Amino acid sequence: MKLESLVRPSVLTQPVYEPGKPIEDVARELGLDPSGIIKLASNENPFGPSPLALAAAQRALEHGELYPDGGCFALRHRLAAVHGLSPSQFIPGNGSNEILELLGHAFLGPGDEVVMGAPAFIVYKLVTLLFGARAVEVPLVQFRHDLPAMARAITPRTKLVYVASPNNPTGTTSPAADLLAFARELPDHVILAVDEAYAEYQEETADLRPLIQAGRKLICLRTFSKIYGLAALRVGYGYGGAELIGLLNRLRQPFNVNAVGQAAALAALDDHEFVARCVRENRLGLRRLEEGCRALGLETVPSQANFILVKVGDGAAGFAALQRHGVIVRPLQPYGLPEWLRITVGTSEQNERVLAELAGLPR
Repeated sequence: MKLESLVRPSVLTQPVYEPGKPIEDVARELGLDPSGIIKLASNENPFGPSPLALAAAQRALEHGELYPDGGCFALRHRLAAVHGLSPSQFIPGNGSNEILELLGHAFLGPGDEVVMGAPAFIVYKLVTLLFGARAVEVPLVQFRHDLPAMARAITPRTKLVYVASPNNPTGTTSPAADLLAFARELPDHVILAVDEAYAEYQEETADLRPLIQAGRKLICLRTFSKIYGLAALRVGYGYGGAELIGLLNRLRQPFNVNAVGQAAALAALDDHEFVARCVRENRLGLRRLEEGCRALGLETVPSQANFILVKVGDGAAGFAALQRHGVIVRPLQPYGLPEWLRITVGTSEQNERVLAELAGLPR
């Protein structure tokens, strides 16, 4: 008997997530010096980890023989103080991706539907397909979620709706008033998941906590991978109603967040100076990339995240050309945007380098 015959059918057709290429892989494949390569493909923080987080992580490593706190007690209580909610309303995850998967475990099965934007973070669709549900993709309008069309796409089979603000890969946001109205009007059988991975970079965010406290079926997702520079440690969290969070906790694996990650995340929440610097430098970098691309005759999409979309004509060719010169960006053909590249905002030096390389692309 072949192994494939024992596997759930949805596994055999499951697409594989392709992350941005690591510097070491590109150096090895193209014979480049790793020290001369810059990676602007995965929306990582170019300023590294929060210094307070780094020091806390190093201290935690001194007790590496001990299991972590399986309930993330200190982190949940600190998050509760930051957001003005109860600790029972938070679930930490091995990155916010784990919580996306937990939502699938809890609520999705064959015949269910999940409404999402197109394009949006591809993991929404991957999780949906993994559990045999149907992804209902609603095209963006002017690179933004079409919330009225998403509302119309909801049927009695709809279990989940995903909205990312800012959206990945476009960097665009849904106006706060529009998102709040959308959340209020959802039917009672639908759970809304709002992905706030880039919220700290936003100028204005929708405050969904009153709706959570009013009992709406709603969960917000955040991560320490972006503004706090802790992508390597994989720490994220969700916050919502205590009943919903309790259900997800039934499915969470023991010790899903390691002790080093917990310590670093806890300290990062207090590193206000670092966060303010990253926000300030990111806005300056976005402006420089927008102006530089405009001078090159390249179209961009206004972003409120830490990355920008640039239209280069042939995204795959542009990606390959930049990579040969030691600049790693993200081609967007898998997202249905074959003419575009997604470029993470880097340091000022990195931004100037990518603009110089973009100037050399054939047009």
